[in-house]
Amino acid sequence: MRLAFVKKRFSLHGGAEQYLKTLLGELKKEGHDLHVFANQWTDEPGFTFHKIGIVQATSFLSVLSFSKNSAKALRRERFDCIVSFERTEYQDIYRAGDGCHRAWLEIRSEVEPSHKRLSFSINPLHRYTLSLEKYIFEKTPLIVVNSAMVKDQIRRYYGTPEGKITVAYNGVDLNKFSPANRKRWRSEMRQNIGIGEHDKVILFVGSGFRRKGLETLIRSLPEVKRSLAGERLVAIVIGKGDSDSYRQTAKRLGVEGEIMFLGPRADVEKFYAAADLFALPTIYDPFSNACLEAMASGLSVITTRNNGAAEVIEEGMEGFITSSVIDHSELARKIVLSLSDAESMGMRARAKAERHSIDKAASEFMDLIKRKAGLSGTVTV
Repeated sequence: MRLAFVKKRFSLHGGAEQYLKTLLGELKKEGHDLHVFANQWTDEPGFTFHKIGIVQATSFLSVLSFSKNSAKALRRERFDCIVSFERTEYQDIYRAGDGCHRAWLEIRSEVEPSHKRLSFSINPLHRYTLSLEKYIFEKTPLIVVNSAMVKDQIRRYYGTPEGKITVAYNGVDLNKFSPANRKRWRSEMRQNIGIGEHDKVILFVGSGFRRKGLETLIRSLPEVKRSLAGERLVAIVIGKGDSDSYRQTAKRLGVEGEIMFLGPRADVEKFYAAADLFALPTIYDPFSNACLEAMASGLSVITTRNNGAAEVIEEGMEGFITSSVIDHSELARKIVLSLSDAESMGMRARAKAERHSIDKAASEFMDLIKRKAGLSGTVTV
């Protein structure tokens, strides 16, 4: 088959691209003719790359120009199936990895101040994204989402027929993220960053601290600390973001000594090994890969109902789901409960993660591509 993939920035070397790497690797082994339409890429043997120019002056123009220019380039060729990993206007399959933008804005409006909410309706990026999203969900033959939460949001906001939307959960590398890493790295990592063997360690992994709910986690720490009756509490924050305001919040609450901001890390699997549980009180996540990585590493996970990954967590078994994205007391209670049963919950989390390997996820998506190519033979939008 002659297949096209649309990805604004294409690389098979980063951790976030593991899903795409596995998928395309299997397709390449089968001998398919693979084409990638991107603005930036890392050259890979076995792929034909097509440069898509964009206007980089603003985020709005960047999104607009990539959608328009990729559609023009794709229309000049013929493919058995076109798969887009971006919000673009010309494809057979759209993988909605970024979720439903309209739902995200609605959720943000619950937690943002009034002036910020006003900007949602006048910001050209939001206006265009909503318009493009509506077009995609109406015209694209097959929408692939990574959680039932996102499927429900698309149906609720856009009325997309259920038969056009397929849920395909994210997958995780079960070898890279494994409880075996605890024997290999736990003591070494704790010693390297000044954490005692018996300290209670909460791990947070996510870039974009506000959306990921870091403030709620910090506000929960005084209550967690009081419950530990003298045991030392440490919260490790991994990810990219401006930490100044969060450090000030921690200082005001008297827990600045309990938080370590370590920035983005390429060896994040070692920090899962060093932790006792994983907390991500996110405002909105279509499906957090970090939650699945933590579960595969043998950690219980605490996250919110606004995270698609909550669908693979049974309350009180592999972790906990908070009903509010801003209730730090609820989060604190569930952290304490998780710490009291961390080992058995972590074992159940690993068992659940084993149902969602990266190979299984890629294989399921590959089957969708083959079925779609067999049915349509060409793009229809």
